[in-house]
Amino acid sequence: MAFVLRRRAANVPEATEEKTTAPMSPRGTSTSHLSPAECLSHNGSLPDCDKQRRVGELDDRRDGAEEEEQERASGSDEGFMGMTPLLQAHHAMERMEEFVHKVWEGRWRVIPHDVLPDWLKDNDFLVHGHRPPMPSFRACFKSIFRIHTETGNIWTHLLGCLFFLCLGLMYMFRPNMSFVAPVQEKVVIGVFFLGAILCLSFSWLFHTVYCHSESVSKVFSKLDYSGIAFLIMGSFVPWLYYSFYCSPQPCFIYLFVVCVLGLAAILVSQCDFFSTPQYRGVRAGVFVGLGLSGVVPTLHFVISEGLIKAATMGQVGWLFLMATLYITGACLYAARIPERFFPGKCDIWFHSHQLFHILVVAGAFVHFHGVSNLQEFRYTIGRCTEDGNL
Repeated sequence: MAFVLRRRAANVPEATEEKTTAPMSPRGTSTSHLSPAECLSHNGSLPDCDKQRRVGELDDRRDGAEEEEQERASGSDEGFMGMTPLLQAHHAMERMEEFVHKVWEGRWRVIPHDVLPDWLKDNDFLVHGHRPPMPSFRACFKSIFRIHTETGNIWTHLLGCLFFLCLGLMYMFRPNMSFVAPVQEKVVIGVFFLGAILCLSFSWLFHTVYCHSESVSKVFSKLDYSGIAFLIMGSFVPWLYYSFYCSPQPCFIYLFVVCVLGLAAILVSQCDFFSTPQYRGVRAGVFVGLGLSGVVPTLHFVISEGLIKAATMGQVGWLFLMATLYITGACLYAARIPERFFPGKCDIWFHSHQLFHILVVAGAFVHFHGVSNLQEFRYTIGRCTEDGNL
């Protein structure tokens, strides 16, 4: 019995050594390269042969992958200096094409103020809801029907433009028997409608396309400011015509002065610096000053005709209300109220530029109402009296 135990103990290390050393064979002499008969004679079992063959195949594949990766890395290192800028430019073009495609299809999202390019940064109190740069006029016009910081600015003056266009056409097609001098009166009132339509048209177009590009923004901003000057000049024409109906000489003088001041405002607005955020107060001051130039002819009219007649027949009260609306809107625009006190709360609705637009439309309508009353008064009393008074 002891002899048997000693014999078994002596055979254990041999078996263990054989099992542990077989898998440690080099890859070049792996059993996966042996035929099935040789493998059976070497290992003695077919499952062990299949297992070792699979292990060998996996090792060979892993070695091949490592070699290919090393070759690719070495090739990229050699061409890094020459290929990287080209690849970067190619990827940048792909990203730009993808962005333009998304904008073209209308799949853009509003962005915060701090990520806007410098030429789109105008009011830092409007924190979020801005349109990104959209280098497509089609995308700009489709954005009219999206919600963003310019939605209210666009629609207030777009609807106002359509309103004054319809109102002007109706007024121009009134029968001639409603006027003392039909041709002259329709021309002077038509000048007012032309100024209002140009102002509102340039405004909503600017707010629609100014995110297209920096060059487009500059062009349409100059048109927008010119439109404000046209509205102010056009508003003076019918009021001066009817107020000094029987005194043509001061009427022509005041018209000439207003036109010179209006053209000067248009020339100043063509400068590139005029549209920058730093000159917001200057812009408001230029147009408020142009409007306040009407104080001189108004005082002249009140002194010559008397306060009561000026308030009743001259419709000075409506003129004063119009000036109040215009000046209030300009002050809100320059001071950026109310968003200055509520940053981020008025991003979409009721910020200063929208309120300015609403007050401009209201002021233009109030002025039209006063001019209509002047026209009716002139039609009622007919021609001028012998002493040259109303």
